[in-house]
Amino acid sequence: MRVTLRSLACAAAVSMVFALASCTSGDPDPAPTDEDTPVVTATDTPTPTETPTGTETPEVPAPTPSANMAGVSATGGFGEEPELTVPDPWGITSTQYKVLVQGKGPVVSDAGLVQVNYLGKNGRTGVVFDESYTKGAPVTLSLSQIIPGWVKALVGQRVGSRILVAIPGADGYDASGGRESAGILLGDTLVFVIDVVQAEVTVPTGTAVTVTNPDLPKVEGELDKPTLSFPGGNPPTDLVVQPLIKGEGAALVAEDYIEVNYVEYVWASRSLVRQTYGYSPLMDDLASTIPGWKEALVGQTVGSRILLIVPPAKAYPEGNPDLGVPVGSTMVYVIDIMFAAQS
Repeated sequence: MRVTLRSLACAAAVSMVFALASCTSGDPDPAPTDEDTPVVTATDTPTPTETPTGTETPEVPAPTPSANMAGVSATGGFGEEPELTVPDPWGITSTQYKVLVQGKGPVVSDAGLVQVNYLGKNGRTGVVFDESYTKGAPVTLSLSQIIPGWVKALVGQRVGSRILVAIPGADGYDASGGRESAGILLGDTLVFVIDVVQAEVTVPTGTAVTVTNPDLPKVEGELDKPTLSFPGGNPPTDLVVQPLIKGEGAALVAEDYIEVNYVEYVWASRSLVRQTYGYSPLMDDLASTIPGWKEALVGQTVGSRILLIVPPAKAYPEGNPDLGVPVGSTMVYVIDIMFAAQS
């Protein structure tokens, strides 16, 4: 399970192509937490949010499946609404895809979150049954909750890529009996153009940053389980933001919903307060975190690792007895930014 204080799925539900069985929300805490609560419970197949024009499914016979994607094409650059051509009625024997635009960002893994724009057309009818380009925002999805054809096409691709994929019913909606309300019958091939806007990273990835200040704590240990060793002397009185790894993903904005791993220390006692490594990442609106986080993380990029020293006024001005943090404590964090999206 993942840590969450506000469900991303609820925030994005109006534009999400994949149906959600339930969403929960609540008042966020003022600081990061590692409370274990699920993000979302979802069906294992997508549900289109748009239905084709008209009240009846076109009476079109099932085509003889093709062995390749000959005749299927799409125009337009990354992020542009595509023109998708499918020689309907048309089908394909197995999931196949083409990379139309090669991105250079983080790689999509087989778990976690991905943010995309897409357009989907039914190969049998030629009808566009769903798309996101005209809705004003990309869609955030969990790789564990999308149809198998999407997983086959997306895993291993890089952010910034445009992918053309043809998916037979076996890798699409056949497991749920089709989606007749959207004109998708059992056995229908679906053709998508997908732009990969953002992808979750599992560990920091990017360019290492050389730290020359000897008065800062040192980050040690394994990449997926960092620890801190402290210098002598008093902590700095101002907020310190020291990138350790500069990620290649999008820069955070104040309105983002973020997913991060972190460790939290009290400078004075050199004691570990809490961590998410080995447990569950924190998922919440950046605006719901402590003031030091809100100030420091805006402009940092997905994939980055940040060393953050937060003075008492921007952390816990009154202390935090529940965490064993005394009044007047300077807090120290190592934060790995794994994902960010508009909430």
